[in-house]
Amino acid sequence: MHLTPQACLPHDGTAGALAARVWRPEVEGPSIVALRGEQAIDITHRFATMRDLCEAENPAAALKEAQGERIASLADLFANTPPDTRNPARPWLLAPVDLQAIKAAGVTFAVSMLERVIEEKARGNPGAAAAIREEIVALVGDDLSKLKPGSAQAMALKGVLMAQGAWSQYLEVGIGPDAEIFTKAPPMAAVGTGADAGLHPSSSWNNPEPEIVLAVNSRGQIVAATLGNDVNLRDVEGRSALLLGKAKDNNASAVIGPCLRFFDATFSLDDVRRTTLSLTVTGADGFVLEGYSSMAQISRDPLDLVGQLIGPHHQYPDGAVLFLGCMFAPVKDRDTVGGGFTHKPGDIVTISAPKLGSLVNRMKSTDACPPWTFGSSHLMRNLARRGML
Repeated sequence: MHLTPQACLPHDGTAGALAARVWRPEVEGPSIVALRGEQAIDITHRFATMRDLCEAENPAAALKEAQGERIASLADLFANTPPDTRNPARPWLLAPVDLQAIKAAGVTFAVSMLERVIEEKARGNPGAAAAIREEIVALVGDDLSKLKPGSAQAMALKGVLMAQGAWSQYLEVGIGPDAEIFTKAPPMAAVGTGADAGLHPSSSWNNPEPEIVLAVNSRGQIVAATLGNDVNLRDVEGRSALLLGKAKDNNASAVIGPCLRFFDATFSLDDVRRTTLSLTVTGADGFVLEGYSSMAQISRDPLDLVGQLIGPHHQYPDGAVLFLGCMFAPVKDRDTVGGGFTHKPGDIVTISAPKLGSLVNRMKSTDACPPWTFGSSHLMRNLARRGML
């Protein structure tokens, strides 16, 4: 991978309020940086964690006002991030979140809902998916985007499907009143752009999930957005929904980046609602997969999802980040007719959106990715040693 600011930052460059996390080898720990012009400015003395920046009364304004130390040009920072070409004595990018809970919403698009039903009925067998897909679409159609979850019409459809023996736990969270919101990974476990992303070697049917990730502070306010890859093991989850943790939470399987873009005059939640994400998977075998995910087709509004994440019944004192779900489930055959898509080691995954930039990762086995060794306790000790707390 070769990363550049031009390829990875939003189309309007650093015009917005952009913040990232950077590993600084000389202090053996991470710093919060503002991306301004062509420079990365360390503002850790003002905001020790990204959580603290998100908790500010006006994070975008606080970010723009914060003064700090220039630690690298953006060109050098991005170029030094991929592990194969990294100089370990110079800074590199990390995932732009730290102490926040890492949560994800599932089955938020009609198309992905149908694919989850198919996974369940195929019992993890990709060869059976095509026939089941035809059966399900014939019964419920492939356009449920106008059906409001929890509405009277949705409940009427639920009754019809139950009467025909076609009901599924995925349809329950897809059109029922309650959203599926689960823990994707522990705080501090996410990897950023340029990193190797993990696939559990027990899986033989898996795929990327290009998503927008919202940053939510402890007051339930959405303050920023970025990109994410909710790496999914389709065969594992398809065998049983109770294996969701194994399907979703593995080493290096929560991918977030390249930076947080805070809401200001240049970027808002309405921009999120209008975003179309593009996905490209390029394999060493010459295989290329392209797809997209349009937020305009989401079944549940981001505000509704955040309202179900946090509130009087569930608090997050360090805030949370929330993957919003994905409408794209790849079905393009890779090796055999009817075999569908699955990753191979070395696949390069690029997820892009005009106002959020590009998130680029290489897929590897989870045990071939660097192990997660720097957690919340390590962060606190490091910041204390640096006099940042």
